Amino acid sequence: MVEFLNSKPAEDGFRMPGEFEKHRGCWILWPERTDNWRLGAKPAQKAFSRVAETISKFETVTVGVSRQQFKHARAVLSSKIRVVEVSSNDSWVRDTGPSFVKRNQKIRAIDWKFNSYGGLKDGAYFPWDQDELIAGKIAEIEGTDCYQAPLILEGGSIHVDGEGTCLTTEQCLLNPNRNSDLSKEEIEEVLCQYLNVEKIIWLEEGVYCDETDGHVDNLACFVRPGEILLTWTDDKNDPQYEISLKALERLEKTRDAQGRKLKINKIHQPGPLYITEEEKEGIDFSNTHLERKAGKRLPASYVNFYLANGAAIVPTFSDPRDKPGLELFRKLYPEREIIGVPSREIILGGGNIHCITQQVPL
Repeated sequence: MVEFLNSKPAEDGFRMPGEFEKHRGCWILWPERTDNWRLGAKPAQKAFSRVAETISKFETVTVGVSRQQFKHARAVLSSKIRVVEVSSNDSWVRDTGPSFVKRNQKIRAIDWKFNSYGGLKDGAYFPWDQDELIAGKIAEIEGTDCYQAPLILEGGSIHVDGEGTCLTTEQCLLNPNRNSDLSKEEIEEVLCQYLNVEKIIWLEEGVYCDETDGHVDNLACFVRPGEILLTWTDDKNDPQYEISLKALERLEKTRDAQGRKLKINKIHQPGPLYITEEEKEGIDFSNTHLERKAGKRLPASYVNFYLANGAAIVPTFSDPRDKPGLELFRKLYPEREIIGVPSREIILGGGNIHCITQQVPL
C-alpha cells in the first residue's frame, strides 16, 4: 500500500529531475472515450500503440488499461510492454499521473489535485473521479511513497531543468478555474516546496487554441539546463506569433536559478492544422465540454515530444514542417536517436506525445 507523506519534497532533499535525465520507465494510459477519440478510439489506440512500441525500444513501458479493454490492449501491444488494469476517465497520464522527485537513487511521487482542466464549469469532461486516483495507483505499482500536494495542477503545466528552475504559464496556473483561493506568490511557494526549485519563469500564454488553458509543455521546454525550445511561427498574422513573441521576450530578459542567460531555440509550428469534416463525424455526441467541430484549429506543436533514454520521440503531422523540425531535433540532441511518430490522431483528442506519457526517473 502506498504511503502518503506529511512532509514536503524540498525539506526531505528531493527534487524533480529534468526529463533529459535517466528514466526507470514510462507510463501511458489507453484511450477509450468515444466522445473524444473518433471511430470508437481505434485510430487513437493505434497511434498510442506506436508511441508505446517506439519508446519500449529504449526503456520499459507500462500501459494502464480498463477492465473492458484489457484483453484487446494486451493482444495488440507487444510482450515487452507491461499492461496493467487501471481505470481512468481519459488517457492524459502526464496530467493525471504523478510527478516524480528523487534524492540520489530514491524516488517519490507527487499526487497533485486534478479537476479535469477547470472543474464543473470549464472542465473538459465529467466525472474525473478515476483520474483523481491515477497518481496514487501508479505510485503504488512503482513501489514509491507519495506526497499529496495542496494544489490543482496538471503535469503538462510545468517543466523543470532539474537545477532549480521551473517553467510555466500564467494562463494555466493563475486561471481562476484551478486555484482561485491562492495568490501567485502562494502558488510559487507550493511549486518551490514540492518541486524543490528556486526560480519560477512565468510565460503569459500557451499555444493558441490549447484547451488545457495553455499548458507550457506545448509551448516551451528545457532541452537541457540553460537551454529552451520554443514553439514559433514566422506568420505575423497568426495569433500564435504574438504569443510566441511575448514568450521569447520574457525568456530573453530572465535568467535561470543558476544565474545563466537562456539559450533559446525556435521551432516552427506545423500547419496550422484543423479538424476535418470526416474526423468530426467519427466522434460520439456527449454532454461533456469537449468540442470537436470541423474547422476547429488544433494546437499542434513539435515541442510536445518525449525524451526516452537515448532517444527523442517527436510528433509528426504529414506536414512540410516535419522534416526541418526533425533536423533541428538532431542538432539539439546529437547524442540521441530522433524518431518521428505520426500523431494527428493524438492531437485530435487535444494533446500529443508528451501529454500521453509520464516518465519515471531512475
